[in-house]
Amino acid sequence: MSNSSEKKRYFEAAPTDIDVENFRKVLESRRSVRKFTDTPIPAEILDACLDLALLAPNSSNLQPWTFYVVQDPTKKKQLVKACLSQLAAKTASELIVCVARTDRIDEMAKRNLSEFPFPEAPKAVQKYYKFIPYNYKTGVLNSLGHARKIAFGVARKFDKQLPVSAFNPSDAKLWASKTTALACENLVLALRAYGFDSCMMEGFDEPLVRKILNLNSQQYPVMVIGAGERAADGVFFPQYRFDRDLFIQKV
Repeated sequence: MSNSSEKKRYFEAAPTDIDVENFRKVLESRRSVRKFTDTPIPAEILDACLDLALLAPNSSNLQPWTFYVVQDPTKKKQLVKACLSQLAAKTASELIVCVARTDRIDEMAKRNLSEFPFPEAPKAVQKYYKFIPYNYKTGVLNSLGHARKIAFGVARKFDKQLPVSAFNPSDAKLWASKTTALACENLVLALRAYGFDSCMMEGFDEPLVRKILNLNSQQYPVMVIGAGERAADGVFFPQYRFDRDLFIQKV
C-alpha cells in the first residue's frame, strides 16, 4: 500500500507500435547524395526535420548547437564556395550549417530551470544546474580548466570516479561537437523519412564559413548539410561496410 506522503514520480510509457522495418528502411536508404534535383523542400517539411533534429540526446539538456539555414542568395553562393564548390553543395535545395557552441552554457543552464516542465524544479535539479556549467567552462587563460585538472588528479588518487570534464577549450569544443553531431544524424534521418536526402559535408573552408555567419570564437562549424531531392544519378557508388568484427567487441 502506497504512502500518501510518498514522493510522486514521473512515468512515460514507451510506445510499442513502432514499425521496425520502416525504421530500417530509413537507415538503409540514407545515403550521401552528391547531386540533387531542382525540386525544393517544402518549408513545413524542412521545419519538421529541424524540429526532429532538436530532439537529439544531449548532455544535461544544454543543447549546445545552432542550425543556420542559409537561404539568402548571396550568402548561399558564398557558402557553396566555402564548401569547395562540391556538386552536393551547388545542387542542394538547402544548405544548413551545423554549429557547436560553448558560448551560452550559462544561458542554457538557467533556461533548464526557468522552463522546467513542472511548477518548480526540485532542489537537486536547481543545485545541479547551478554547478554543471563549471564542468564545461574553462575560464580566462584556462584558469578553471587548470584548477579542475588538479582537483580531479587528487580525487583519482583516492579512487574517486569522476565524469568527463573540460580541462581546456579543446575539451569543451569536443563535448559540444559530439552532441551537435547527434543532432545532425537526427536531421538527415528525418529528411530521409520525409522522402528527401542529404550530404553531410566536413570538407569546407572554416574561416570563410565563420566569416559568412559572423561566428565568434566559441562557435564551431561541425558540418554543412546539403539537402534536397535525390537526383537519379545522385548516388555515385554502392554502399559497403567492412566486417562487423572490426568494430564490435563484446567484453
